[in-house]
This record gives sequence, structure tokens and C-alpha cells, in this order.
Amino acid sequence: MTKWLILFRKEWLEMIRSYKIVWLPISFIVLGASQPIATYFMPDILSSAGNMPEGAIISLPTPKPFEVLASSLQQFGVIGLLLIALSNMSALSLERSSGTAAMILVKPVSFVSFVTAKWAAILSLSMVSFLFGYSAAWYYTIALFDSVRWLEVLLSAMLFALWLGFVGTLALMFSSLIRSAAAAAFSALATAALLSIVSSTLPFKQVWNPGRLPTLAAGSLDTAQHINNSSLSVWLTAIVTAVAIAIALVIATGSMRSRPSDV
Repeated sequence: MTKWLILFRKEWLEMIRSYKIVWLPISFIVLGASQPIATYFMPDILSSAGNMPEGAIISLPTPKPFEVLASSLQQFGVIGLLLIALSNMSALSLERSSGTAAMILVKPVSFVSFVTAKWAAILSLSMVSFLFGYSAAWYYTIALFDSVRWLEVLLSAMLFALWLGFVGTLALMFSSLIRSAAAAAFSALATAALLSIVSSTLPFKQVWNPGRLPTLAAGSLDTAQHINNSSLSVWLTAIVTAVAIAIALVIATGSMRSRPSDV
């Protein structure tokens, strides 16, 4: 356990030195705050855009607070996933190509500890960044529109955080399988997009599909829809996603064990 903590602290030190601990939370905060602000001022933005007849009045229906937060989750589901994938795309491939992984694994350090310590550091930073961003979205939604019950916000945050953790783990796994960091990020995003498309196109419930999580997270913000979604299938989807994360970590560990260095 001591060796694992040393590796975990090493990963945090690298994230501090690369300023990832700064730009990732700030990016999520800006992303979370921008959606409620843009929605609130959208009529003014459209009226000042020009090309409008004189005397024209733009009247848009005021969205409900949970709809604003759901829109923020959509932003996290596009740009947020891209940020997570980009921050994780070279997590293992860079250490392998530089020879750092081989130097560390020559010592009495297990492959499982090496991979899981890196995964835990990346996951914790991603979750903290998402927490800051979603808190900013919640704050501005309350300030500009109306309040949303904390229970619905908490449930949606947990479901969406699991989705972000799943995609981040995919990026880590592909980083161990593919030498190109860009290809690893693309593979993770393509897998996430495919799962999301399948979850929205097939007519039956897919408890096996982690791609349901963003829809479930957005739906849990609506009290009426939350009642319909609070079934066993939601938790089965969460369990399947957790198992998929564990399998991805096993694959990443096996890949590092079979090829610890590209030097």
C-alpha cells in the first residue's frame, strides 16, 4: 500500500508540474457557468446580432431550471469528454515510449499498482474538475432562473461522473494499447459516441450499455422523469459500467505487463 501511495503522489506531482491541475478544473468551471449565462442572455444576444427588422421583439420561453442544468450536462458530454480524453490520451503510452515505465517496473512495483495509481490520480482530478464545473452550473442556474432540489442534482452528478470515469478509463486503456496519443483519444471518444448512439436508437432498455448514463443523468433532474427512472435498470447500468471500468483496467495492466517499454 505504501508503494501505491508513492506512485499516486508521483502522478499528482506530474499533474501539478504540467499545470493539468489548473487548466482542467478551470475549463470545467467555465464550461459549467457559460451554459446558464448564455441561456439567460440569449434573447439579448439574438437581438444585438443584427439583421432584425426594426421594432422586432424576440420572445423566447423561459426554460425550466432542470432543463438548464440538463443543457449543461450536454456541454459536459461533448466538450467535457473531449477534455477528459485529451488529458488521459498519453497517460501510459508516453511513460512507455520514454522508458519511465520500464525504470519504475524494474523495481519491486507491481503492474497493477502502477496502472491503478495512475488511474486513481487521473480519475480524482477529473471528478474534482467535474464537481467544480457542475457546481458552477448549479449556482448560476439558481441565481438566474430558479432552484433545483439538491437530491436530483446529486443523483445526476453521480450518474454523469460515472460516465466521465468510464470514458477516462477507456482513454487510459487505449493509451496502453496504442502508441499514438491522438489515436488513443479518438478511440475512446469514438467508443463513447457509439455507445451513446446505440442507447438512443435501439427501442428497448439496454442495462448493459454505459451510454445510457448521460440520458439517465439528465432525466434524473426532472422530478417526474426521475420517478420513472428510479428503477432497477438504472442501478444495473451503473453496475455494468463499474464492471466495464474494471475490465478496462485489467486490459491496461495486461498490456503494460506484455510490453512495458517501447524504447
